[in-house]
Amino acid sequence: MTPESGAPAQIVLAFDDNRLASLLFGHYGQNLALIERRLDVVAEQRGNHVTIEGAREACDQARHVLETLYARLKKGGELATGDVEGVIREAASQGFLFDFDPAARKQSFDEIQLRRRPVRARTAAQDAYIRALKRHTLVFGVGPAGTGKTWLAVAYAVHLLERRAVDRIILSRPAVEAGERLGFLPGDMKEKVDPYLRPIYDALHDLMDKAFVERALTSGEIEIAPLAFMRGRTLANACVILDEAQNTTTMQMKMFLTRLGENSHMIVTGDPSQIDLPPGQKSGLAEAIDLLGNVEGIEVCHFHAADVVRHELVGRIVAAYDKQGQTGAQSGAQAVSAKS
Repeated sequence: MTPESGAPAQIVLAFDDNRLASLLFGHYGQNLALIERRLDVVAEQRGNHVTIEGAREACDQARHVLETLYARLKKGGELATGDVEGVIREAASQGFLFDFDPAARKQSFDEIQLRRRPVRARTAAQDAYIRALKRHTLVFGVGPAGTGKTWLAVAYAVHLLERRAVDRIILSRPAVEAGERLGFLPGDMKEKVDPYLRPIYDALHDLMDKAFVERALTSGEIEIAPLAFMRGRTLANACVILDEAQNTTTMQMKMFLTRLGENSHMIVTGDPSQIDLPPGQKSGLAEAIDLLGNVEGIEVCHFHAADVVRHELVGRIVAAYDKQGQTGAQSGAQAVSAKS
């Protein structure tokens, strides 16, 4: 950082629409509070004006965040805490932006166009993930909870279905850990599987009208298929999503990947830190990434604790557990070295 960028500065911003300014600042100023914490500035609101004080570069980044979000609101977009977080991260990655013009500047993060609303990447990792989904037939999204792996996978599948690029969406997930012991559960097949696919249902209802979701489920345009029931099928003209893939065995993963048919897309998501397989059982996801990471047409996208877009505490929780895991691994290595 140059001396100029660290010098104290003050920026005063005025927004012409009081209603949009209120949405921009957030309920009880929560969006401004988030910007203050993330960029280490002081943001004082008075009516539709806000005064930003802090290091010159940080003030410039805060201005970028507010003007970008306001431009989005003026276009009729919605604003959630995750959107604010995403623009803050984008601003921090851009450096000095004193000549920033939100109307002229090209949106750096990619997006998925849906009928209901566009879905924008909020982090660099999500941006790379969306670009990979658009360019590759088979994509692995690997990382901790809350990074948007499954949500963006469903968004891309809905995008393909709405544009008739595929005829159907097929959603699959290991049920009852890795054992697929569905026969012991009450109800028909849908009732047995629904609890395990609830996160995917939530994503569908976020991204599509409820009536369309129900109609597509009834017609088979959206199909729920337990992983064990995928054997023997060839999935053509479909977007197929396998969620919680860290709980697949080697044979299950191989079986699933070889279902790929003509004009189909596959998206595999999972969190290697939450494997529920029996001790000594290797995760099919980990093995597939090792074997297929360099195969043409396949892309592996990695997410980390810094990419978590849920509540800000989730990122800190993931980072704390990751740190504990690294400390435990180092202690184990030192113990083995001492014995030898």
